[in-house]
Amino acid sequence: MNKKKNISSWILVSLSLIIISVILWNTFLFFQKFKTEERSKMQIWSLAQAELTKSLDDDNISNLTLEVLKNNSTTPMIKVNKNGEIEFNNIANLKIDDSTKINKLIRKFKNENTPIKIYYDNKVIETLYYGNSDVINKLKYYPLALILIILLFISLIYFYYKSSKIATLNMLWTGMAKETAHQIGTPLTSLMGWIEILKSKKVDSNYLIEIEKDIDRLNIISERFNKIGSKPILLKTNLTKLTRDSLDYLMTRVSDRVNIEFKFPKKQLYCQINKQLYSWTIENIIKNSIDAIKGDGDILVKLSEQKNVIVLTITDNGTGIKKSQFKKIFNPGFTSKKRGWGLGLSLSKRIIEDYHSGKIFVKYSELNVKTIIQIEFDKV
Repeated sequence: MNKKKNISSWILVSLSLIIISVILWNTFLFFQKFKTEERSKMQIWSLAQAELTKSLDDDNISNLTLEVLKNNSTTPMIKVNKNGEIEFNNIANLKIDDSTKINKLIRKFKNENTPIKIYYDNKVIETLYYGNSDVINKLKYYPLALILIILLFISLIYFYYKSSKIATLNMLWTGMAKETAHQIGTPLTSLMGWIEILKSKKVDSNYLIEIEKDIDRLNIISERFNKIGSKPILLKTNLTKLTRDSLDYLMTRVSDRVNIEFKFPKKQLYCQINKQLYSWTIENIIKNSIDAIKGDGDILVKLSEQKNVIVLTITDNGTGIKKSQFKKIFNPGFTSKKRGWGLGLSLSKRIIEDYHSGKIFVKYSELNVKTIIQIEFDKV
């Protein structure tokens, strides 16, 4: 089905290009024909001018000659005789003593059209320089205007196609996320039942506490996936405490060689947050930092307050990011790892910017020195 749709799209595009090419080619032919007719008109005018010179000598000027000379009121022209005397027609705001402008126009007219020699008694008595009429000047920009319209049309099709594709992918990821949440829910219910059985068997409570923590964790993960594609509920939340809780969970599950430090002001900071999605974002970024330091290094999480926003920065001393990739790392599928789907930072960007109307970006990075990821939320 998709293959047939793609073939139809290509056929439509090909036909459009053929039609456009035909229009442009016919416009070019029309332009050339118009220029030829314009030159013929100017040649007739030059013959009339030669006839006028002859008639002045004979004192016999024909009405036809005068009519031809009088009727040309659209083509700009400059006539230079053998003595260097200049006459011009159909050129506004030009003075006979403005030699600089006249010479500039003569050069321009020579580039547009070949000058016409006016003969009398087999001798060149005058040279006629003429430019393109207003109609030709407007006509020569028509193909350019048409091309711009075509490019605009193609751009609109491209953006529509891209938006449609993104919307389809979003629906696919949303469906997969909700299905994942549903699939996780089934064994979770069973695990909770087994916990109750183990409690009745008087198994060591310390083991059961840790198992319950992980079950709670799976519940949180299930809720996160279930919230994708739905508008999350944002509540006024103590961001300092929520960040600390998220980091505490991670600290107990990472290598001792990873040093995670949390700095925050004494004042408790609040903003409108969805707890599950925010924690998910923190975990995604911290996990990326752990990958960047290759499981051995320092990660600094700093929470601060500025004029209108609350700022969270996560700094690691890992491999760093090239400047050309500052924005690409948030694209779906982008990953520098041999394994991985490249969805963590993409989801984080969507959570922060689409769901919380915040900002997330690479503030600074230097290869093999450090990287700073910054998140901003509006104050409540």
